[in-house]
Amino acid sequence: MKFEGIYTPAITPLAADGSIDKAAFAEVLDYLVESKIHGVIIGGSTGEYYAHTAQERIELAAQAKDVLNGRLPLIIGTGAIRTEDSVAFAKHAKEIKADALLVGTPPYALPTQQEIALHVKAVDAVLYNYPGRMSVSMGEAFFDAVADVKNIVAIKESSGDMAQLHRLAIQRPNIQLSCGWDDQALEFFAWGAQSWVCAGSNFIPREHVALFEACVVEKDFDKGRRIMSAMMPLMDFLEGGKFVQSIKYGVALNGLSTGGVRKPLSELDAAEKQALERVVTELKRNIAQITGGA
Repeated sequence: MKFEGIYTPAITPLAADGSIDKAAFAEVLDYLVESKIHGVIIGGSTGEYYAHTAQERIELAAQAKDVLNGRLPLIIGTGAIRTEDSVAFAKHAKEIKADALLVGTPPYALPTQQEIALHVKAVDAVLYNYPGRMSVSMGEAFFDAVADVKNIVAIKESSGDMAQLHRLAIQRPNIQLSCGWDDQALEFFAWGAQSWVCAGSNFIPREHVALFEACVVEKDFDKGRRIMSAMMPLMDFLEGGKFVQSIKYGVALNGLSTGGVRKPLSELDAAEKQALERVVTELKRNIAQITGGA
């Protein structure tokens, strides 16, 4: 599979009683299709997979496959502490014919580079390097250990370490780079990345697509810098400590039902909601001026 474009880690809407709102989830997926993003990820951090039961994750994956019905590529996250659980999620994803799997370092366990490699080989999927959440990074010893795994075709690189980006681009050209650190998207594209996994595309997909098109399709990095500059206030806001809550409220601003967030998280307060609305309004206006949109 070639990873190219904007891949949205979809949110998981909740009903008033805290259960997953499947009708609202279908509406979120339809909105993403209509917005012309390039792929959907289910079972990611933005989707609150860590707060879901195994059965909920399996049902969400199956529903996503049914709703998308081939209209967009579907990537299923297999994140779990236990390798056996990741393998089970991967097997189900293969059964429903998902287009790709996403596997990260198991959190909390603090595995060695060789142990991460064994975990990845058991799952056999697209890599996800996010040491900020997992506490361990995929390093050189890890990449050497999985060099023989043919199904590893890409990596969502979310370390925030620019040196890691450089090493991957130069030393691992066989692994497709996907930006997983939002405020470095311009740099990723400059270093040859063809895709961007971005939670903000849940609610401002066209603006994220505009940056991809400027940098990857048009090769116009001057335009890309202007778009990126317009996006930075949102990225700064999202790093303020309530990431998933902010993404969900952004989706709600588009008129979609999102519900709250599962504990231990709590929703944005009124002031935070107003601040996000201002940021989004200004961002849309500025990028429309750059791209010539309405």
